[in-house]
Amino acid sequence: MTTTKTKLPAPTGARPNGRSARRRAREFALQGIYAWLIRRDDADDMGVIDAHIRDDEEFSEADVAWFKTLLYGVPREAVSLREQFTPHLDRTIDELSPVEHAILLIGSYELVHHVEVPYKVAINEAVELAKSFGGTDGFKFVNGVLDKLAAEVRAPEVQAGTRA
Repeated sequence: MTTTKTKLPAPTGARPNGRSARRRAREFALQGIYAWLIRRDDADDMGVIDAHIRDDEEFSEADVAWFKTLLYGVPREAVSLREQFTPHLDRTIDELSPVEHAILLIGSYELVHHVEVPYKVAINEAVELAKSFGGTDGFKFVNGVLDKLAAEVRAPEVQAGTRA
């Protein structure tokens, strides 16, 4: 097993001190899930990936507990998460960029497993990740998929939010 560091490029217009600790945790988790996907879903790599990410000088700005929740929870639930968001894709999973794939996994994980995070926050955070790290219009795709998933897995919350 190689220990080379797989890291996403810095987000455009990045202001490390201008982002919340939770957002930084999501950004670092995205890097980890991206690396995990590139390494072909090898769950044994998570400890190595975790260690590399924690070496980043800006890691101290992240919510460590949320980072660990996402970094270890997403791979554990990836099969189920994919089954839930795949019906809302306009292409196969294999056609997704690794960045979009990772963002959809993180957003889906928050929607499905962390109801304490309001659905609008989970979607918005995924959209912000896509704007920072994804392709030109990737954020629109991520938003559309997660909106449809939220309507299924958080129906009462979504319906209550649309009546406001």
